[in-house]
Amino acid sequence: MTHLITLEENAPAEDISRIGEGIDRHVGELFPGKSVGTITFFVRDDGGEIVGGVSGNYGSFGWLYIDALWVSEHLRGCGYGSKLMQMIEAEGVRYGSRNVYLNTFSFEAPEFYKNLGYAVFAELEDFPPGNSRLFLRKALQ
Repeated sequence: MTHLITLEENAPAEDISRIGEGIDRHVGELFPGKSVGTITFFVRDDGGEIVGGVSGNYGSFGWLYIDALWVSEHLRGCGYGSKLMQMIEAEGVRYGSRNVYLNTFSFEAPEFYKNLGYAVFAELEDFPPGNSRLFLRKALQ
């Protein structure tokens, strides 16, 4: 049997998800009982419109990953970002997370995360040019 390698720009999401499914199956064989769940908190205005939120995932390895944190510009500085982070961290602990990690850009909010107790453990310089992508972590109580 021969196999063909193809380049597919903008491949369908269902095809891309097949790669992740294969990895998950392999890791599941190495670590039976492995589990993953998602956590999301939203900030909504009076009309129900989403004006902020945080999402991430936790797993049986004891780590919470913060995938995204966003607060609408007109609400920044009002404490919503800190509150969202506190809430997702507490929920992660409830599911057994002992540590948390995330990534951000040097032009976004690294000081915000450092003020919450996060420390940089890796940096990709010149990503994008003239800036860095920072990876931060924190031990949870």
